[in-house]
Amino acid sequence: MILHTAAGAVRRNFHSGFCRRNVSLGQAGPLVSFTFDDFPRSACTTGGEILKKLGFRATYYVAMGLMDTRNQAGEHFAAADLRSLAADGHELANHTFGHCSLEQMPLDGFQQDVHKGRQALRAMGIAGLTTNFAYPFGEVTLAAKKVLGAEMMSCRGIYRGLNGPLIDLNLLRANPIYGGLDRLSALECLIRENENRRSWLIFYTHDVRPNPSRFGCTPELLESAVRFAGQHSAGVLPVAEVVQMLQPSPLKPNKEC
Repeated sequence: MILHTAAGAVRRNFHSGFCRRNVSLGQAGPLVSFTFDDFPRSACTTGGEILKKLGFRATYYVAMGLMDTRNQAGEHFAAADLRSLAADGHELANHTFGHCSLEQMPLDGFQQDVHKGRQALRAMGIAGLTTNFAYPFGEVTLAAKKVLGAEMMSCRGIYRGLNGPLIDLNLLRANPIYGGLDRLSALECLIRENENRRSWLIFYTHDVRPNPSRFGCTPELLESAVRFAGQHSAGVLPVAEVVQMLQPSPLKPNKEC
């Protein structure tokens, strides 16, 4: 376990240290963004309603190939859900078409699937589409950072932590919201740390159900986290609005790819 953890830390540091596209957060923080990956229908019908009730909007990373399907996270979104989210002002972002793994296909095939996902979203004729992106399974390579960073407003991973004072738009850090209310204390600590550091905290989850999958959360946990974030940040905003606020003119990368 120790060796596995050490290897993971080396990998995270390696991916985080190179092929960066840095922008400064400046005085914009503390900010919080809630995001949903894939996405299960409950993220819209339950998660979206929670955010709407509290007056906030989120980012939904859509894998269009999962539309009208079902897996361990439950029923996935339908076309009507995309229109509903757009009407409520949520951001619809790219998560590839087939929710494919970077570890199981060459980069050019992965890039084609990213393009296919973007084209499928555009074909729906829905407002609110952006070129923000999230790596499926959080799998990232330096080559992918370099290629996708040239095409996307931002690329989000699942490496935990806060974003700022310098933000790498090619690999945004994000933190899971999984489980039930027993996890709330840890989330509140993270939100307070983000407030103290005046940084940008991104959360992600999948399904939002009373009995969630191991990659989802309960409605009670999500609502409590969103409410607390609203009380301890300068804004709870979709990813696109934060990126646009920063008006990124990328600085020279820290290190070459």
